[in-house]
Amino acid sequence: MAADPIRRLFYGYRPDNKALDISTFLIKFSPMERINLLGNTVDDLEKLMLNFGEKPYRARQLFKWLYHLRQYDFSRMTNLSKSLRSDLLERFVFDGPEIEKIAASDDGTEKLLFRLADGSYIESVIIPDGDKNTVCVSTQVGCALDCAFCATGKAGFIRNLTTGEIVGQLLYIRERGGAEAFHNIVFMGMGEPLLNYKNMVAAVGIISSEIGLSVSAKRVTVSTAGIVPGIIRLADSGLKVNLAISLHAASDKKRMVLMPIAKKYRLAELMKAARYFAIERKKRVTFEYILFKGFNDSKVDALELARLVEGIPCKINILAYNPVNGLPYERPSDDDVDRFGKLLYPRAPAVTVRKSRGLDIAAACGQLAGKYEKS
Repeated sequence: MAADPIRRLFYGYRPDNKALDISTFLIKFSPMERINLLGNTVDDLEKLMLNFGEKPYRARQLFKWLYHLRQYDFSRMTNLSKSLRSDLLERFVFDGPEIEKIAASDDGTEKLLFRLADGSYIESVIIPDGDKNTVCVSTQVGCALDCAFCATGKAGFIRNLTTGEIVGQLLYIRERGGAEAFHNIVFMGMGEPLLNYKNMVAAVGIISSEIGLSVSAKRVTVSTAGIVPGIIRLADSGLKVNLAISLHAASDKKRMVLMPIAKKYRLAELMKAARYFAIERKKRVTFEYILFKGFNDSKVDALELARLVEGIPCKINILAYNPVNGLPYERPSDDDVDRFGKLLYPRAPAVTVRKSRGLDIAAACGQLAGKYEKS
């Protein structure tokens, strides 16, 4: 990010995707290999300060400069000593993913294509809703789950994003649009967040910190295709994030056609985990249900879905399938989507029919592919 948020340095990038131990780095430091501090938590920076012979509270000062004040020039961090600023300038950078392309939809949605240090691409989406934008953030390059309707899954899995690469998407958007650039954050971009649990949780810590991005965890939603152990782990974590589960079918047979992960975690087990999360976190779970024409959009499907979620504090989001080139599914009409929603409510506790956003730029749910195409 530096002075120009589009610029990227990444002197400290590691192709094995593992964090570089700061104390080891200081011992082996050479002037040509500065390390990127993006993604470091307060605890990480405390270790750094101790290695510099500084008091631990300096870590919070540095953290606030980087994530809250968005000051990436160490020389301008006026409450740090000159010697510390000099050491930081010599040994470290703070820089995020490089923006390659921004596409704008007729409905106001924007899709951002980022290039990572290893040449991989990821996408984020900004969805306007009055004056409160929602940002859809990626957690992986590609996805291993291979859902039958999803462009990301068809691209295959490359690797997990680092904590810095997750947070970097949001910092770029803040740098571009200011403090009010977004109100809500959803981990619904490329990848399965619960399969990158450690880095995702560390990112939430930076996002929700009062001296970080200062976005309450209550305004962060983690979406999963149904990784049951991850749901339990998230419920036990104490994080105040919301949970959304991609359901898309009310029977194991149909769900396995759409989502291979359903063969590992059947609906009975998934519903038990959803109920556990709702009770432990005292939050309603959101079930996402994509309608595919002639497959899961009948009255029988609606009644099965209502029975499936019975007794679980939840809300259901209904949305139409967003077409992906080369895939055989068809999008139902808006009337069919509305009809399904009316069949479901009031049998289910809360039902919302969501309209697709960003269809014309392939930014809608299931359409993110992380491809760079020259215009």
